[in-house]
Amino acid sequence: MIPAPTDQGIHQGVLWEAANQRVLASELALLGECLRRAAGPSGSNDGSKGSREGRRGAEAALVQAREALPAPAAIDVLEQTFGLSPFERDIVLLCAGVELDAAFAMRCAEAQRNNGREAPTFGLALAVLDDPDWGSIAPGAPLRYWRLVELGGGASLTGSPLHLDERILHFLTGCAGLDERLTGYLEQVKRPSALPASHRSLSEEVLTAWSAADGASPPVIQLCGLDDAGKRDLAAEASSHFRLRLFALDADRVPRAAPELELLQRLWQREAALSGGALLLSCSGAEIPGVETTAAVRSWVERSAGPLFVATREPLRGLLRSCIQIEVGKPTFPEQRELWESELGPAAAALNGQLDRVISQFHLSGAAIHSACREVLATASRDANAADRLPPADRIWKVCRGQARVKLDDLAQRLTSRVEWEDLVLPERTVGMLREMEVQVRNRATVYECWGFAARSERGLGISALFSGPSGTGKTLAAEVLANVLDLDLYRIDLSQVVSKYIGETEKNLRRVFDAAEDGGAVLLFDEADALFGKRSEVKESHDRYANIEISYLLQRMEAYRGLAILTTNMKDALDPAFLRRIRFLVQFPFPDAGLRAEIWRRIFPEATPCDGLDADRLGRLNLTGGSIRNIALNAAFLAAEAGQPVRMAHLRSAARFEFAKLEKPLPESELEGWK
Repeated sequence: MIPAPTDQGIHQGVLWEAANQRVLASELALLGECLRRAAGPSGSNDGSKGSREGRRGAEAALVQAREALPAPAAIDVLEQTFGLSPFERDIVLLCAGVELDAAFAMRCAEAQRNNGREAPTFGLALAVLDDPDWGSIAPGAPLRYWRLVELGGGASLTGSPLHLDERILHFLTGCAGLDERLTGYLEQVKRPSALPASHRSLSEEVLTAWSAADGASPPVIQLCGLDDAGKRDLAAEASSHFRLRLFALDADRVPRAAPELELLQRLWQREAALSGGALLLSCSGAEIPGVETTAAVRSWVERSAGPLFVATREPLRGLLRSCIQIEVGKPTFPEQRELWESELGPAAAALNGQLDRVISQFHLSGAAIHSACREVLATASRDANAADRLPPADRIWKVCRGQARVKLDDLAQRLTSRVEWEDLVLPERTVGMLREMEVQVRNRATVYECWGFAARSERGLGISALFSGPSGTGKTLAAEVLANVLDLDLYRIDLSQVVSKYIGETEKNLRRVFDAAEDGGAVLLFDEADALFGKRSEVKESHDRYANIEISYLLQRMEAYRGLAILTTNMKDALDPAFLRRIRFLVQFPFPDAGLRAEIWRRIFPEATPCDGLDADRLGRLNLTGGSIRNIALNAAFLAAEAGQPVRMAHLRSAARFEFAKLEKPLPESELEGWK
């Protein structure tokens, strides 16, 4: 059940802490009189005047201390929370007194007629405390079930020493803090300063569901979607309404073995009851959880009785405990603009309408926007007097690119691009299609958001392209040009690390790439894509069926991806027609004719390269792609540098012979006549 909101002030306020300490001391003094009585010559001194006066004095001090309490004492909260009997309550105090007061420990030893045994035993408790109950020390009773008291080694159950759990001792004294056995697993989640309107409405759904529980076990809240930061903020906001502290537990850290899992869960439930806590079980780190992870998560959910959020990409099915599923998306376009403007403050006015372009490209969570704005304002202050300082919009763009790189750099190869349109030598039709791609990426904010296409359907918002043609015809170079002119990062996906023979692994790898790319809308380049996106096969065996599932999953993610995805292939005919229909741009890179080859030769050498007597038209007669032309030019430059000469036709002739031999193609000597 959800703890009712209270104003107990436990762990808060100097007034309560001092009063709680006085109550605890008075409780121990009263208990000490019981030990003193048991330590007398006959084991009982009830009739002695000193004993009666000591007991009356302790009782009076306890009454006075309780009257000064602004909220229930910690021992009272402990008793009520775990349903302790008066006898069990006194056992806890008996163990606490030994830890807190050396004189109290000495009295325990005297009461047991053994100066070397200061730790209390269950036998001592049965002898000196009121209303003794043998069942209090049973494994299923509160003292041992909730690990309030630990049973030490001994020859018998009644003779075994009892030790108060350290976390319980700190709680009784009013010290705040998390059980150290949980610190390696849990992370406290702070309440966000503000939530987008769409997330506030989702938080209200949680409040309604938990309020309706009316003292019963609240339903599990499954937070689904890609916005992991948004889920944390939403859960923290909802928890704060019930004065609950939210802690996050990564599902990958949940123990798989039953004993360790049971111990961790029991310690958490105890901690949640003591400090008023809710738990966010985060399964988002493992994109497609394995069987062991899923089993551990299900076990945790089924055995948990307190306020629980489960953050996943996809909902967990078939849970026995009552669940409510909530889809948490990134803040909407207007909400992101509002967050940016609020965080940037007066600096937002200097953006001159460029903020919409940033929001369209970088689909960030509220937490990411907050972090980006802090970095932007910090760099602006630091570079205020620099001569080469960036304009505000460019500074924001640069910071956002840097944030998006964190997730992708471990999954794909980032290509640094410095090429421009002038470096591309392609047919006019091909260049026209590439420029149309640039136009669509630049104007996504206007068409999708301002003109309402995104509100009508979430599918098909990504811009996908297939570059087909022989190797070396400029497919990768064109992707580099697009990334550079759009000021975006280009990532080449290594298909050898994506495609797996193990069922389900390919989807998992693809999912990691697309999820990581979502925030920054990076340009994704799937080189030699026919290895992954070949024709869907007829289902003849189970592996054929799973291969088709992999392709279907890819098509689904490409339609939903908000960035630019480029696929390259040398064999367009090998691709399934159903796949081609979902590609927005089909760009053909033909083998260059003599005129295009001559133009490539004219542009292939950098301006700083010394050249002498090069004939681009004659060089263009060599039947080569642009990639091979670049290889020849580079090898010729090395030959010229070694000879201490400018690049001449003779160097190109030697380099051409080497390239043709590598390609295993015949090189007519007639084409090389006169190359000096």
